[in-house]
Amino acid sequence: MGIKTFITRVFTWWNGQTLGTQLFTARRGVKVGEDAEGNVYYRNKDDSKRWVIYDGYAEASRVSPEWHGWLHRSWNETPSERPLTRKAWEKPHLPNLTGSAAAYAPPGSLRRGATERRDYESWSPE
Repeated sequence: MGIKTFITRVFTWWNGQTLGTQLFTARRGVKVGEDAEGNVYYRNKDDSKRWVIYDGYAEASRVSPEWHGWLHRSWNETPSERPLTRKAWEKPHLPNLTGSAAAYAPPGSLRRGATERRDYESWSPE
């Protein structure tokens, strides 16, 4: 591990697990599963704590509904042990893209390449 990686792991929580979380997980964590995004889920031996180690940037909306329910004790079985039944009308889980380059931009938005906004007239006190 290089010095930059070491400093990043000690002081930043948003780039994956910190050094403290890694040590705690190694000592007390029991791996219970992994999701499609590569996030790994753990609990301690008496199941009084549950946590996730994100694969990459730590963004809570990257946790799927199945694992969210397990993390927040809505059910005790992991999605690996008891998968949720899906309805035909349900859409697949998508992370929140707000603040990213892939975020929604409405028509007329400067982010879509418009040179000026034409979808409304601005109010002017007269």
